[in-house]
Amino acid sequence: MTVIVAYAPRPEGKAALEKAIEIAARRKEKLIVVNASPGGAHEDKTMLLGFDVDELEEFLLSCGADAEFKQFVRGKNAVEEIEDLVDATNASLLIIGLRKRSLVGKLLLGSVTQEILLTVKCPVLCVKAN
Repeated sequence: MTVIVAYAPRPEGKAALEKAIEIAARRKEKLIVVNASPGGAHEDKTMLLGFDVDELEEFLLSCGADAEFKQFVRGKNAVEEIEDLVDATNASLLIIGLRKRSLVGKLLLGSVTQEILLTVKCPVLCVKAN
């Protein structure tokens, strides 16, 4: 089985990654760390760039985790990429980070978390940053 963590370079993403490493090790399952963006002309602060990717991969190696990093930038939104990966790997658990947003922010921008909770076919653990 596989544990998947949706990772973005923010405090809640780091909290989700730490929890995912802990759970995957305890369950003796493979860990897939996924970073996804549709790409395009706009700046996406959830996207990892060159040095950050290298740093994350080194961190995963130093933890001794059976982990793999996947990054998708191919026109699909993050929810579609995560849902496809959950289905393809028959994931046992998806871990995502939560950030606080105002009600107006959720109304105007939608909620990726809500969409993930409603669409993926495996249990989802939501983690908040300290």
